[in-house]
Amino acid sequence: MTAASKPIPETADALAAFVAVNADADAARVFGFDWLSGGAIQENWAITVEIAGGAMSGRHDVALRTDAPSGVAASRGRAEEFQILRVAFAAGVSVPEPLWLDAAGAVAGRPLFLMRRLGGTTAGHKLVRAERADGARRNLVRSLGAELARIHAIRPPRADLDFLGPPPPDPAAAAVAALRGYLDALPRAYPALEWGLRQLERTGPAPQDAVLVHRDYRIGNLMIDGDRVTGVLDWEFAGWGDPHEDLGWFTARCWRFGRDDLEAGGLGTAEDFFSGYEEASGRAVDRDRVRYWQAMAHARWAAIAAGQGDRFVSGGERTLELALTAHMVPELELQLLRETGPRTHAR
Repeated sequence: MTAASKPIPETADALAAFVAVNADADAARVFGFDWLSGGAIQENWAITVEIAGGAMSGRHDVALRTDAPSGVAASRGRAEEFQILRVAFAAGVSVPEPLWLDAAGAVAGRPLFLMRRLGGTTAGHKLVRAERADGARRNLVRSLGAELARIHAIRPPRADLDFLGPPPPDPAAAAVAALRGYLDALPRAYPALEWGLRQLERTGPAPQDAVLVHRDYRIGNLMIDGDRVTGVLDWEFAGWGDPHEDLGWFTARCWRFGRDDLEAGGLGTAEDFFSGYEEASGRAVDRDRVRYWQAMAHARWAAIAAGQGDRFVSGGERTLELALTAHMVPELELQLLRETGPRTHAR
């Protein structure tokens, strides 16, 4: 937080005034602040809003999203994320309804926005261990594929997403370059990651038409209630790219929460996930491209984990979460080496 920012629970009066103005209401009251887990890069709070007067008069369960002390340079700001949510919501993607944006940080000294709060859980360790009948498991995984297909139906050019810029001419090459730049800024070298990136550079797939990619579509950012998907969260990394990037990220080993036998996020089979995607999108999944982006997922997550560790070691942010994240790097490096070994071939 900056010196001018305030802890969110201390902003109740200012937040209530902000809601009243934006809801065109007579008055508003905000209470019940409850910190939500899962925000290493952003803070998320569950709050209750009571609105008096106007079209939204009544009580509403709302989630507040704002910047956390730990950040990632590639993360989008709250104003851009809010606009992406608006576009996705209008396109029929299962996202929380975006309500109000404070882009200037007038309420708490940092940008924030409010959105409808959804039912369900994002806790990966709970979701992968939940008891489900085989049919329910398959249906859930297929619905996750179909949900991703709805995101990928959003394609450039889009005037309402002009801040995303033009699609990269070669998404794989752009991803490698971005990760190289990120690693070069760290104080220590990561030879295994550099070797893996070189292999990814040599073996990148030919570009195809770009779509909106979420770039963090995984268990942990998906709200699930029982056997149904209720929301896709955390759009801070979204941009134009190869649809197989999201398919590879979701099925990467690092996001299975210990259920390595279930390639689709620790919940089910990759084939069920892909079939749900193919049926909803009308587009065939290229398994070779998926494998490429699975390797890229491990390189990207390793680079992020290395950066989080540097924040801890440098003394700038001494949090347990950053320290534990850094311990993931060797395992991710090993997986990357396995996936970029002799079986890969240059273009």
